[in-house]
Amino acid sequence: MNEKRYKGFKLLIVDDNQNNLFTLRTLLEKHMDIEIFEALSGAQALEIALAENDLDLIILDVQMPEMDGYQTASMLKIRKKTRDIPIIFLTAAFKTEEFQQKGYDVGAVDYLLKPIDDNQLINKISTYFRLIEKEREMNRLLEEKVLERTAELNKTKLHLENIITHMGEALLVLDKTGIIREVNPAGMQMLGYAENELTGMSIGDVFEEDNDEQAEAFMGTWLEALIRTGALKAIDARFVTKSGKRIPILFSRTAVSDDNGEISDIICIAKDMSGFIRVNSDDS
Repeated sequence: MNEKRYKGFKLLIVDDNQNNLFTLRTLLEKHMDIEIFEALSGAQALEIALAENDLDLIILDVQMPEMDGYQTASMLKIRKKTRDIPIIFLTAAFKTEEFQQKGYDVGAVDYLLKPIDDNQLINKISTYFRLIEKEREMNRLLEEKVLERTAELNKTKLHLENIITHMGEALLVLDKTGIIREVNPAGMQMLGYAENELTGMSIGDVFEEDNDEQAEAFMGTWLEALIRTGALKAIDARFVTKSGKRIPILFSRTAVSDDNGEISDIICIAKDMSGFIRVNSDDS
């Protein structure tokens, strides 16, 4: 005896003839370990489909009084909860391509002819259940990959955040106009500002180069140079703290470009040079 399959799948069979329902149920339960729902009319089928969660397949008789199979399928397809459930039409009147196309137009995925061929019925239903199994397995694997990748990204993000938080140099992220968007703890400590005070300030409010002319041309000069080279390194300059104190720094700045090649961010790193003695290259 063949082992029953497809445990956990849900199937709705719809036929206005109680004997047909009994025959279908008996055949299906002989070969499959599935949950079977029965409806004697299109209205009852809609009620069950909307009430039950995760129906996998509907076997729907075409010739029914009041609401036939076409009307029932149309009503199922316009509802969000039921529109993606595959429908196999069951009919004794399948004669022409026009008849077939009408069924496909209202959402049927396949046809079965009466009188029912047992093997054909089981094989056809099994085919759709296997497709559903494969889709679910692919979705499960995709979800696992997404979770793994998310965990990796979160780990990498946390690692980078720890580096930025504990690094000894000040790090400031500016927009392309020189407005401070982000600052690390070393930058806040060096400048004497809280994070909410620094963000939104212009870098020119806390930065001086060697002469006033350079300071006034700060962003214009930088932007031109960054566009040309992408980075400016080892610049002697000064931070101006909240109290007005000047701190000598060794300064570097790097441009970050967007997908269009436009500068989106400027990353600035400053090392406190207090206590260091500058040695000129011509000193012996």
